[in-house]
Amino acid sequence: MPNYTQLDPMEQNQQQDQNRATVLCCNCGVPMDGSTGLTMCYDCIKQNVDITQGIPREMSLSYCRNCERFLQPPSQWIHAQLESRELLAICLRRLKGLNNVRLIDASFLWTEPHSMRLRVKLTVQGEAFNNVILQQTFVVEFVVNAMQCPDCAKSYTAHTWNTSVQIRQKVSHKRTFLYLEQLILKHNAHADTIAIKETKDGLDFYYAKQNHAMRMIDFLRGCVPIKYKKSERLITEDSHSGTAKYKFTYSVEIAPICKDDLVVLPKGFAKSMGNISRFVLCSKVANLIRFLDPLTMQTADLPGSVYWRAPFNSLSDMSQLVEFMVLDVEPTGEQRGKYMMADVTVARSSDMGVNDQEYYVRSHLGAILHPGDSVLGYFLANSNFNSALYDSLDTENLPDVVLVKKYYKRSNKRKRRNWKLKRMAREKEEIGGDRSGRFSKTEQQEEEKAERDYEIFLEDLEEDKELRQSVNMYKANDTTNAAVSSAPESDSEDSDAPEVNVDELLDELDNMTLAK
Repeated sequence: MPNYTQLDPMEQNQQQDQNRATVLCCNCGVPMDGSTGLTMCYDCIKQNVDITQGIPREMSLSYCRNCERFLQPPSQWIHAQLESRELLAICLRRLKGLNNVRLIDASFLWTEPHSMRLRVKLTVQGEAFNNVILQQTFVVEFVVNAMQCPDCAKSYTAHTWNTSVQIRQKVSHKRTFLYLEQLILKHNAHADTIAIKETKDGLDFYYAKQNHAMRMIDFLRGCVPIKYKKSERLITEDSHSGTAKYKFTYSVEIAPICKDDLVVLPKGFAKSMGNISRFVLCSKVANLIRFLDPLTMQTADLPGSVYWRAPFNSLSDMSQLVEFMVLDVEPTGEQRGKYMMADVTVARSSDMGVNDQEYYVRSHLGAILHPGDSVLGYFLANSNFNSALYDSLDTENLPDVVLVKKYYKRSNKRKRRNWKLKRMAREKEEIGGDRSGRFSKTEQQEEEKAERDYEIFLEDLEEDKELRQSVNMYKANDTTNAAVSSAPESDSEDSDAPEVNVDELLDELDNMTLAK
């Protein structure tokens, strides 16, 4: 019988290597496997063959400093943060020849932010020759060229906007617009706006595209009860090609009912809202209007779309509030949410020391009123209203006084606030003046009235925690805090005046327009 000898696996591999044909590398002379058909070893191939040939090592990016957007050719401008995925995608799309290789990895290499340079590290795979796959890593440097995008360029020239949104409200104050401004800033709803112009009765927003304006109207519809009307104006027309250019205007009207207004509801609305009393206060305005019966604490909501079917005005607004002094408070024990019913004895502050006229009022403010406090309310005993809805009421059973909210004396409050609000950058409507540039007395009164409305809005934020949740409030800077600590205390100022907790404030803004 033949004698077979079993070899060790290691010996078998060595014997196979000895039997395998070998060749020398044509470049470095290193022995290599000749069965592959290659004449150059893998290390020499990596040194002599460049699969990234045709991919540039330096490119340029266009960047608009005004709107902080990058150009994605051919004409799209995109918002992208430094070292973000969006910016990396823009850089990769700019590279020619990248489709000839397989991209394995891409990442940013840190560079100084003000150097106007972006360095991207790329790892690619590609075929060198004869099914030889190579993997190489290289760096591409992008030079950021600052320029102005077409949208920003249009904002500095005339007749550039395509659509305007004119927001108006027929009331004597601007508290609604101040609140709406904070909502727009918080949700960045004005990102596509070319320009914002402040007028006497409201705000005008200008847009380059009609769909941007519709986006703003949809945002407004979710914030306040509005109705709008569209109009268009022909700019140019080409009869040969049958083309025409129009400018569109959306006239938006906000319901003229604000928080703390005294309202008389129509009979149909009162019955459809749970048979609530027709003589109510407006307690909240959003995309719906919430009414409160101060005598029963019953609340009801009226959607904005329903309101505009048969709109009505308020009976009195906050400009007609009168200050009263609280003499006595007797809670009845009935409570609903943050409201508590109480019988309150009040007297007008202007009558103190003049007469002994007192008024007994049933109010929903029993939880926060105490003897000696000041409270604001509507004095109906000596008021005359030109309203058909009011004339339809049984006026003999109406109260003489309707209390609205507690009044806090803040003589130095404005100087001692530790928070600020962001304001929108907007242009004011051009107002006339004499040749010396001085404004008229009427214009000065309008400016003072705007400051008072803003101060009242800030006080509302301090008093209403629910209102603060929809507004971004920021910490004041160190200079303001120093002024706060050095501001003198006033003896007439209420010690229990509401304050804003520091935990509710965001960090101080940079490069933003802050309220004075």
